[in-house]
Amino acid sequence: MVKKINAADAMLKVLEDWGVKNIYGLPGGSFDSTMNALHNRRNTIHYVQVRHEEVGALAASGEAKVTGKLGVTFGSAGPGAVHLLNGLYDAQYDHVPVLALVGQVPTSVMNTDYFQEMNENPMFADVAVYNRTATTAAGLPHVVDEAIRQAYKHRGVAVVTIPKDLGWTEIDDDFVSTASAATTSDTIAPAPEKIDAAIALLKAADKPLIYIGQGAHGATDDIITLSEKLGIPIVSTAPAKGIIPDDYKAYMGSAGRVASKPGVETPRAADTVLFVGTDFPFTPYFFKPDAKFIQVDTDSAKLGKRHPVEISILADAVKTFHALVERSGAPVTPKPFYKAALANKANWRQWIDSFEETDQTPMRVEPVFKQINAMADPNAIFQVDVGNVTIDGMRFLRMNRQEQFTTSAWYATMGYALPAAIGAKSAFPTRQVFSISGDGGWTMVMQDLLTQVKEHLAIINVVLSNQSLGFIEAEQDDSQQPHSGVDLIDADWAGVAEDLGAIGYKVTNLTELKDAFAQAKNVTGPVVIDVKIANDRPLPVEQLVLDPETQDPAAVDAFVKEYQAQGLIPLRQLLVDAEK
Repeated sequence: MVKKINAADAMLKVLEDWGVKNIYGLPGGSFDSTMNALHNRRNTIHYVQVRHEEVGALAASGEAKVTGKLGVTFGSAGPGAVHLLNGLYDAQYDHVPVLALVGQVPTSVMNTDYFQEMNENPMFADVAVYNRTATTAAGLPHVVDEAIRQAYKHRGVAVVTIPKDLGWTEIDDDFVSTASAATTSDTIAPAPEKIDAAIALLKAADKPLIYIGQGAHGATDDIITLSEKLGIPIVSTAPAKGIIPDDYKAYMGSAGRVASKPGVETPRAADTVLFVGTDFPFTPYFFKPDAKFIQVDTDSAKLGKRHPVEISILADAVKTFHALVERSGAPVTPKPFYKAALANKANWRQWIDSFEETDQTPMRVEPVFKQINAMADPNAIFQVDVGNVTIDGMRFLRMNRQEQFTTSAWYATMGYALPAAIGAKSAFPTRQVFSISGDGGWTMVMQDLLTQVKEHLAIINVVLSNQSLGFIEAEQDDSQQPHSGVDLIDADWAGVAEDLGAIGYKVTNLTELKDAFAQAKNVTGPVVIDVKIANDRPLPVEQLVLDPETQDPAAVDAFVKEYQAQGLIPLRQLLVDAEK
């Protein structure tokens, strides 16, 4: 005789088959049957109680980004479901698999305008690759199994809406998930003739560039080898930070506003670009209009989408870089462009280093990141919020091969870091996890410091308090409008942290900063380090005014003075020097 089981319990068994360890959410009456199942299966799946459903969804997205595996969140009918959307859109935009379980009123009162009832499927239609309401108890495990398959297949969000009564219904405990049959699809190898053509084009170029996105994960060694054999600098997208170690001499950083000076100048000068594993949308602003592109992607729809392509290669990035190295022949003599790029990187790093012991008050951010880098374990995880803090993280975190960095890269939602850190720490309890936020993003979600406290999560939360939405303030400055709505009142976030059960450190100067990080190393629970920084705009590398030979000397002097940019040398001058 087949054993019976509540449908909600059967559904959770499907999650366990797929390797799910954590689920993030906040209970509601419409979700009672699943909460009962979570209690029943508390020894096999860990429920993390958040204080806001948005935090749960962002935690699931943050977990998915650092693990590459499914993140799971839930919300009850009505407001609980609506609150999930911000985190689900973050997962959708950054292409990670997330499953959202959504409560619904019982089937007996559906479509009667019942308390908290809403037609939830249309709300999730845009964000989800799979969006279904379970209609029978017996079918619930199958619907969830299929949702997970689709989330992995499309690297996106799957939503399953569950009427309350279905989860309580007993069904046969005989469902077999498809988890054991799941496999990673075979990667695509590049055509040899395309590889040879790409090598020829790169060797013929005067100013070649390797530009990589997240699709290049796993190709680190071959990217560096190719860079050194052919004398080609490397630039990455912001989400791809960490694929190439930040200290590697030929890694210029990223292009864009959340970028570095060499990361912006190098693409703008390059005449040939090996463009791999990215759908970077800003190519018209950061690449020469007549640059020749060699594009590599596993998605044919991406090839030529953003710019004309000289050579398109429908292939896996790892296999492509390996083939490029194998078929590239003997090392070539580096051209002046490569030498100038290396000099530019060294000059940029020297400029940053000059501020790392600055004791001005309010503080600059470079000393803060020096302490973060010094404290970080070799496999630390950095979850970085949105705003000026994203710029700071991209420029000043010195990543190695084992560390991981994520942010809300394309959806760019403030309040990302704290929830994402909860997800990362829940997935990797023995790894060191940082959340790094501005005071704007921090105050959107800081109530879930209580979640870190309740879960005993040893997360180092760094808050950069400048009393402004600085990223938006800079945009208002650029459009020559008065500051409006960007000023933030300050508070003692370290004191608030203490009231919420964490350890807090308020930092106003260099001595306090060093003391706080020294003490934080020994704390076994959540820590908040509240650093009062100056409301200074980060150097706007996307609009540099540094070259008196090609720009108005008076404007150069004003720019250098405003951003303390003395010592920064424009790439044009470094190229002239390299060509001598």
